[in-house]
Amino acid sequence: MQQSAVPELAHTHTRPIHWVATATAVAGVVALSSVLQPNPATAAQAAGPQSQQAPATTTAPNPAHVDFPIDCGPVKALVVKKATGDLDGDGRPETVAVVHCDAPMGTPPDGVYVLTQAADTKKPRVVATLIDPKDRITVTTLAVSDGTVLADTLGYSSDSVPSCCPDVRTSAKWQWKNGTFLRSTPAGAQSV
Repeated sequence: MQQSAVPELAHTHTRPIHWVATATAVAGVVALSSVLQPNPATAAQAAGPQSQQAPATTTAPNPAHVDFPIDCGPVKALVVKKATGDLDGDGRPETVAVVHCDAPMGTPPDGVYVLTQAADTKKPRVVATLIDPKDRITVTTLAVSDGTVLADTLGYSSDSVPSCCPDVRTSAKWQWKNGTFLRSTPAGAQSV
């Protein structure tokens, strides 16, 4: 091993005094930073026209507290799918619920209902039926996106098709326009 031509410098070997000096310097920085704090933020809303008052309730209606217009006889109605979103542009979310009877066998048909809840009431209510259970439709997917209800469904081409074996697959969308939900077929949807 070759020796360095430069004599060893004193600062290349740490000694206890170096650690004490470093600890003292760090403690001084911490103490100084706790004394020197920035002023608290004082941002204020810009003056301007008053916006509409936000609705008192912003939670979507709970379908567990609704009496759905579906006749299930001795069994109860089950909410099997739900999606929420502002469908009518009023700033409050609605709930879209897929409901069928709790049948012990088979695949009972679904009903699709739109629920709303006024800010001054505790109980939500059904304001629209998008799919009636009498139509013998089963909803496979449900979503709400940009004020639009989207659903994929299974149904029957005729009454002679057995309930076990739906033979028509469709997609549908509903949008709130002029006080009613208008149904259409999404672009690219196909029936089987």
